[in-house]
Amino acid sequence: MDNTSLKHQLLVAMPQMADPNFEHSVTYVVEHSSEGAMGLTLNRPVQISLGDILADMDIEIEVPPSERHRVVAGGPVQQEAGFIIHAASTHWDSSILLSDGLMLTTSRDILEAIAVGEGPEQSLVCLGYAGWEAGQLEQELVDNAWLSTPASRELVLDTPFEQSWHAAAARIGVDINLIAGQAGHS
Repeated sequence: MDNTSLKHQLLVAMPQMADPNFEHSVTYVVEHSSEGAMGLTLNRPVQISLGDILADMDIEIEVPPSERHRVVAGGPVQQEAGFIIHAASTHWDSSILLSDGLMLTTSRDILEAIAVGEGPEQSLVCLGYAGWEAGQLEQELVDNAWLSTPASRELVLDTPFEQSWHAAAARIGVDINLIAGQAGHS
């Protein structure tokens, strides 16, 4: 992969983002190559809890998951699929190392471990993902739809949803409130 990869970067939606799936969003780029990109939106909380998900999957809950296990809409593609971002520690059946001490797991065993109090202490469960075809994300960057900033464990797991859009932009010195939402014409 060349140096233009956005893998392990956060995409911060610009104020003029018209797509309601990404308005004021922060998206972690899990994969980016000449074939396209895949990301997980981090700050779109849903009205379903991890306990609800465990019950729907018929996983017996011995230790109710804490509020440190948050659930978000990860993107508009395959919303029935779950992706769990957590601190890197135990490797589960299907885990990949991300960056800055983060791991992504997609296997049931991590949910079973959380249900008995043996999983990670904190996680972000993303339902669905964002996908871009070859060249699409690059064009969106040229069109100023996104800012890009390095991902960090703090921004991904610890920042409250309502603060993440501003905090991610601030990481690269941008006050997102000062960026005009639409270009003017004279």
